[in-house]
Amino acid sequence: MTLAAQRKGPPPSSIPDRGGKKPFRVRLRQDRQMLLMMVPGIVFLLLFFYIPIFGNVIAFQDYQPYLGIPDSEWVGWQNFVDLFHNPDFLHALWNTLYLAAWQLVFLFPVPLVLALIVDSLMSMRVRRIFQSIAYLPHFLSWVLVIALFQQMLGGAGFVNNTLRQFGMDPIPFMTNPDTFPVLVVAQMIWKDAGWAMIIFLAALASIDVSLYEAAAADGAGRWRRMWHITLPGLRPVIVLLLILRIGDILSVGFEQFILQRDAVGAGAAEVLDTFTYYTGVVGGGWSSGAAAGLAKGLVSLLLIWGANSLAHKFGEDGIFARKVG
Repeated sequence: MTLAAQRKGPPPSSIPDRGGKKPFRVRLRQDRQMLLMMVPGIVFLLLFFYIPIFGNVIAFQDYQPYLGIPDSEWVGWQNFVDLFHNPDFLHALWNTLYLAAWQLVFLFPVPLVLALIVDSLMSMRVRRIFQSIAYLPHFLSWVLVIALFQQMLGGAGFVNNTLRQFGMDPIPFMTNPDTFPVLVVAQMIWKDAGWAMIIFLAALASIDVSLYEAAAADGAGRWRRMWHITLPGLRPVIVLLLILRIGDILSVGFEQFILQRDAVGAGAAEVLDTFTYYTGVVGGGWSSGAAAGLAKGLVSLLLIWGANSLAHKFGEDGIFARKVG
């Protein structure tokens, strides 16, 4: 080794820090390409998620667009008091909870069932075809999804035209407020269940195959292997997704409901998102709309915290780490 090389010392990448890891500047230089790829996503989150949070201040004002935030009158909690005395808001809240319960009970288990079906298919070709057909609708917009359902189940759709040919009365699938929750869940299952199935398939792939082989050698059938190996292996993922779904329970879907609101009426399709839109944007009640959105966000945060705490009680990690000791 030359004298210059001895003076220069080892390269920075070979210098460990006190904890046995490479220095921060070295890791920053090594991961610069990955960090650069993250920049567009970070900018997107800042512009459309974090910076708009400061606009929630208008929920505590009598906001007037021509005056702006600094000059609008400060009213404190009055917008929230008026909101919870508004029967339209209470109706939208009840509709949201009612429709969210339908989605939680009937939509959440479907991706798990689909994943178990796909995992049990022996032919790789059949599995690929099934997966492609199942999650392809996820890439379609809600406008196209509603249009397809209208062509199939609408008054002049395929099903009702077939009923007329057999001398039967048409069924108002798309305009009946009483069956609207069933229609909403069916649309969401068709559109998103295949996409959510991918998460469960990834979790199934992480289960040790030797466990199935040992259970089969002990005489355990298919159902016992699923009950004692598959479902316990999927439990952390199920709990995590359930917590996220509970936290998002008040967001039942804006586009899906606003596209069908006129067909079934506001009494059946009015949810918190559409109430906020019609109150704040269409009606000009910016402060009331912001108050409704802020209340929804705070309730969702409390739901996530409660569901995560409940997961800790059952021994699962959930979203936030448990306290040790």
